Formats: sequence, structure tokens, C-alpha cells
Amino acid sequence: MNASELRAKDVAALETEVKELLKAHFNMRMQKATQQLNDHSALKKTRRDIARVKTILTEKKGAAK
Repeated sequence: MNASELRAKDVAALETEVKELLKAHFNMRMQKATQQLNDHSALKKTRRDIARVKTILTEKKGAAK
């Protein structure tokens, strides 16, 4: 996921994106706990995607004020 793609989205779309990523991250953590996760680097990628979306969401909310 690119930062430029995220900047093109509105606040509502970014909030749903964060929810989806958090749910996906939770599912990956459960797979890791039950030793079903094959790609452990996906956890790191998802965590960074969440941070990226939250950063852009904060920028957009700050610009709206």
C-alpha cells in the first residue's frame, strides 16, 4: 500500500481501511499462536501499513480543523 494511494482516499475510507488492517493483523497473530502462519513477515508489513494509514488519517483530520 502506497502513501500516495492512501492520500487520495477520504477520511471515512481510511477509517475502514484501519479497521480491516487491524482485523487482518489480529487474525495473523492468532495463526502465529496456533503455528499456522507461514509468512511471518506479513505481521511486520501489516503493522507498518496500519501505522501508515493512521499517520495519514491524523494528517487529514488536522488539516480539516
